Amino acid sequence: MSTIFTRIMEGEIPGHVVWTDEVCAVFLDIEPLTPGHALVVPRAEVDHWVDLPEETTAHLMQVAARVGRAQLRVFGSDRVGVIVQGFEVPHAHVHVFPTSDPADFDLGRKGPRDQDDLAADAAALRGALAQG
Repeated sequence: MSTIFTRIMEGEIPGHVVWTDEVCAVFLDIEPLTPGHALVVPRAEVDHWVDLPEETTAHLMQVAARVGRAQLRVFGSDRVGVIVQGFEVPHAHVHVFPTSDPADFDLGRKGPRDQDDLAADAAALRGALAQG
């Protein structure tokens, strides 16, 4: 059975997708640490990130950096945080989120965000990504 991330990438269930390419997709976390919190997810369903091919891992980090630069422009945070831990979904993924506080790294602090706010966050992030 496909993971929830694959189902989002394939359009089976809705998601706020901000980036797609042949290797990965990026969509907003519905329970973000901060507004703009995105997940960079490989198309390959690999549970643990250390089992990904090196070129996939490198690509995920390149995309994460591009997303992070866009998040800085859109959300005006001091930094962009990255977390790779993989306990929530058995499909490797990189959390990328605007942050101005070390406490933002506590995934236990995630909380739901209104769908309209997520849609606005996604539109702003897509616009910034399109600008490069």
